[in-house]
Amino acid sequence: MSTFDDQLEKIQTAPGFIAALDQSGGSTPKALAAYGIGEDEWDGEDEMFDAVHAMRTRIVASPSFDGDRILGAILFEGTMDRDVDGLPTATYLWARKRVVPFLKVDKGLAPVENGVQVMKPIPGLDATLERARGMGIFGTKMRSVVKEANPDGIAAIVDQQFEVGRQILGHGLVPILEPEVDIHCPDKAEAERLLRDAIMAGLDALDAGQNVMLKLTLPEVDGFYTPCIEHPNVLKVVALSGGYSREEANERLARQPGMVASFSRALVEGLGAQQSDEEFDAGLDAAIEGIFRASMA
Repeated sequence: MSTFDDQLEKIQTAPGFIAALDQSGGSTPKALAAYGIGEDEWDGEDEMFDAVHAMRTRIVASPSFDGDRILGAILFEGTMDRDVDGLPTATYLWARKRVVPFLKVDKGLAPVENGVQVMKPIPGLDATLERARGMGIFGTKMRSVVKEANPDGIAAIVDQQFEVGRQILGHGLVPILEPEVDIHCPDKAEAERLLRDAIMAGLDALDAGQNVMLKLTLPEVDGFYTPCIEHPNVLKVVALSGGYSREEANERLARQPGMVASFSRALVEGLGAQQSDEEFDAGLDAAIEGIFRASMA
């Protein structure tokens, strides 16, 4: 069986959740500050990315970060291009941890229009996808955001997600489509209804064997995304924490049958650069165990 087939089987059948370690240039200073590294401790973008890679390395190299509870990890492109313990990050994740590597491929969000933020253009995507495949990446992730229950805006987001998703599928990678609903959306439940209807139409238009994953906001109605989870073209539906605390995100997730976590900020909540390795590993272990249990509920 090929590495891709092994990874596909793991995503489809193994217990666990996906760790999102993909903060990009815009969100990295905030992630570092939460970790206890202020902007006065790095100078310029290169040092900033050195600092965040050191943080991510500490996470994935921790004995608490293991393939028994973690299905996959989503990487920022700069992380994919760096090493962990002398190995390319994607190789390290699979060879040492049995964690399936994914790559964030979007380049950020366009301004709000029709109550949503579609993705900015992604220049050079085909070349990035080929490079990622050559580096052992299994799939990709791309994010857009719904701010209001606007039917035209939501249709535009979903159309874009599936259009780029087909491009990714054409390179033999599995796309994670992430049309996030902002947790502060004033009509969140209605936005989720419109979004689910649009996603189901997009899924129904896929050919047999065109498998995708979905990363969605924890819904207002429990079990709301079951039709997506059960769709034959969907490998997995994962949940983003979206600004909820880890405690609330876990509570909401535990009420969603078949949905597992793909948390970023909530995963590293409470971890700090100044912690000893023992404190750090214990804190990460507790976070992973709590998220794992909520994912398996």
